[in-house]
Amino acid sequence: MNTSESWCFSLSGDLMKKVYYVALGLVLLALGLLVGKTSSDQATTPLLNQSDQEAAVSATAVSLSLVPTLKPTPLLPAPTITDELLLYPVTRVVDGDTIKISIDGKEETVRLIGVDTPETVDPRKAVQCFGIEASKKTKEWLTGRSVRIETDTTQGERDKYARLLAYVYRNDGLFVNKELVAQGFAHEYTYNIPYKYQADFKEVERLAREGGKGLWTACPVGEVAPNNPPAQSSPAPASVSASAPSDSSCTIKGNINSSGEKIYHLPGCGSYTKTTIEPARGEQMFCTEADAQQAGWRKALNCS
Repeated sequence: MNTSESWCFSLSGDLMKKVYYVALGLVLLALGLLVGKTSSDQATTPLLNQSDQEAAVSATAVSLSLVPTLKPTPLLPAPTITDELLLYPVTRVVDGDTIKISIDGKEETVRLIGVDTPETVDPRKAVQCFGIEASKKTKEWLTGRSVRIETDTTQGERDKYARLLAYVYRNDGLFVNKELVAQGFAHEYTYNIPYKYQADFKEVERLAREGGKGLWTACPVGEVAPNNPPAQSSPAPASVSASAPSDSSCTIKGNINSSGEKIYHLPGCGSYTKTTIEPARGEQMFCTEADAQQAGWRKALNCS
């Protein structure tokens, strides 16, 4: 290679290097401009002012208000103890003021507090005026129904015949004791100690009497006095021993038991000494067994 050729080759190599560096510089410049423009665009993007933010929030609220609101399904109330648990089925209506109910599978006799209806089933008495009507009314109200009962501490839980003493309410709320008096099917009756609803019963009896309801019109004046229901358990009056007739041979005791059965006891019978006679209940002394039997009494089973 001569000198001129060597110089040309050197010049050509230098030129290539310059071109390379120029091209590289242009590429870097372009990249720099591009990055700078992007940063500038981001920096110049305007932020929302407070008014714009409030408008955006308001628009969002309006949009949400257009979404239908689903009402929550109401929760069912928790089971509660109802009066159904206190209701007892009526198994039988004995008469106007006495019924039988089933309590836990056991039949109980209930005597209504504060009332007395004319008699229809007492073996010691004839059927009294308006007694059948009173019994029919109680049967009409209670047959096949259930009742709630309320006791009264002033009257004791049971009477001497072991009957429950109670106020009786039908399952629909009818206060049977009070309605019997209010409609003229029963008298108000107080035994020794005033009871809880005495004032109410006396008031509805006055209104029934003045209005001529039921027995107050149907029965003669002499027959509208209350009977004498069996004594309550607290307090219980002392038994009254009957005085024997003038004939000292009349020593047979005619007793009436809790079921209304008439039984006479002879001296020497097992229950003779402890048997007392209460004339107010229809019990009496007899001179002969024939007299007792003729009057409807039978001999006690423990008599020899």
